[in-house]
Amino acid sequence: MSQTNRSFTFLPALILSLGIAAAGYFVGQTMYNSSVGINTAEVKGLAERRVEADRAFWRIQYTVTGRDEAAMQALYEKSKADRSKIVGILLESGFGEAEITPGVVDYNHQEFRDDDQVLVEERFYLTGSIEVETDKVRLVSEARSKLNELIAQGVDIRNNAPSYYFTGLNEIKPEMLKEATTNARLAANEFASNAGVDVGGIRSARQGGFIIKDVGENYSDTMKIEKDVRVVTTISFYLTK
Repeated sequence: MSQTNRSFTFLPALILSLGIAAAGYFVGQTMYNSSVGINTAEVKGLAERRVEADRAFWRIQYTVTGRDEAAMQALYEKSKADRSKIVGILLESGFGEAEITPGVVDYNHQEFRDDDQVLVEERFYLTGSIEVETDKVRLVSEARSKLNELIAQGVDIRNNAPSYYFTGLNEIKPEMLKEATTNARLAANEFASNAGVDVGGIRSARQGGFIIKDVGENYSDTMKIEKDVRVVTTISFYLTK
């Protein structure tokens, strides 16, 4: 074979060998990068607290009814008297005046007619409301029971269920996040122990939202004074040999 032919034969072989070497480098680099991802453990850490509501909102409604529009003034005076009875009980129960807010009185007129559309009866309604916003959450249930006594006095009252809120979340957030992170590391340590590796530093962390739910309830968060606060963090730890 001539020198020229050997040169043409050698050149493709050289290119092929360089290609194989380059391919080997990229495979190795890919495996190295993958090993960084493999040598981590992603775990979740949970923290929970049992707390009590520190704020309550309670709306009371009362209605007076009449059948004569000409007697509307008397109806209005009765509405004022009923409001005074309700406010009096609230004050006696221990709420302050600043916590009690009487609302406006709504007027409503209703007509009843027979099959021939002849007016047979009219009714006139005055409906008032009183709002209580307080941090004396334990007094609310006691006052609600006392207000029920007004029914025997002829007061048409709607004793709505109060809403209870926990407003101290910011005060417990740091400690709960610390606890969730600690629990996540404990879970990572358990994983690492079984895998024969050690847990290193944190690679990444994601915090879930804080959830407040009534104790024993799946969806409600305002019906009960006792509540559970929960947060879950997702943390990726480095693993080392």
